[in-house]
Amino acid sequence: MDDLKGKIAVVAGATRGASRAIAVELGRRGAHVYVTGRSTRAERSEVDRAETIEDTVELVEKAGGSAVAVRVDHLEAAEVQELAARVDREQGRLDILVDGLWGGDGLMTWGVPVWEHPLAESLRMIRLGIDSHVITSHFLLPLVIRNPGGLVVDMTDGTAEYNAQYREGTTLAFYVAKAAAHHLAIGQAAELKSFDCTAIALTPGYLRSEAMLEHYRVTEETWRDALVREPHFCISESPAFVGRGLAALAADPARARFTGQTLNSGQLAQIYDIDDVDGSRPDGWRYMIEVAGTGKPADPTGYR
Repeated sequence: MDDLKGKIAVVAGATRGASRAIAVELGRRGAHVYVTGRSTRAERSEVDRAETIEDTVELVEKAGGSAVAVRVDHLEAAEVQELAARVDREQGRLDILVDGLWGGDGLMTWGVPVWEHPLAESLRMIRLGIDSHVITSHFLLPLVIRNPGGLVVDMTDGTAEYNAQYREGTTLAFYVAKAAAHHLAIGQAAELKSFDCTAIALTPGYLRSEAMLEHYRVTEETWRDALVREPHFCISESPAFVGRGLAALAADPARARFTGQTLNSGQLAQIYDIDDVDGSRPDGWRYMIEVAGTGKPADPTGYR
């Protein structure tokens, strides 16, 4: 499909995970994608993983799309300003902004209260999960509002319902950083309304990211082997699932009906009739709320 042909997208934090898959799916449907992040083949970020923005560009091109890698630390205002200037210079506008910036998982000690959690790590998570999004919005939204119909997406972890209460087992800074995306979407939707632009927050479900597959010592082809260790992994989804959903939303001329909301991959799959790469259609967050937190046996029946 080329229903996004001619559209210009920036996917911030597209080095790996859901944001990488979103960049690939936007490119597959015709958008030209600026892939930004801190990890390059010449230099790794603090996350210290092998995935790079150049690798993401290659995946976009393999899918038939076009993309360019731009090394940007989105906590550095000058670097984001230069990114905006480049997009303006080369394209004159921005149609889709996906903010998938994070990189803070390695900073969290699970289940530790804020007074025991290392302060530097807590503040760094806030910077990565909130400050980077505000900085990115400050410099790139002027390009989005240049034409009606723009789309802004803040990636997060958890639905608005799920994050309405404190997420037991995490820690305060992580919870605040992830819950902030819901309010970013509400605020951006209000500020973008007069420009006929849409802003949402978006969460994948139980994501089979590169790091998660590595954690369970499986691959995308053998991921079911992890069920012996973690039965609830039965409801997991590939990164492509949320990528396909977001690309379909971006191509929907009536997407403004969702502005200010938090959507999830399972919802988008139902709305746009989308399956995961294995042909399933997981509804991860409904499963997490109705099954995983209740002590019920892991059974994806009715959720896939």
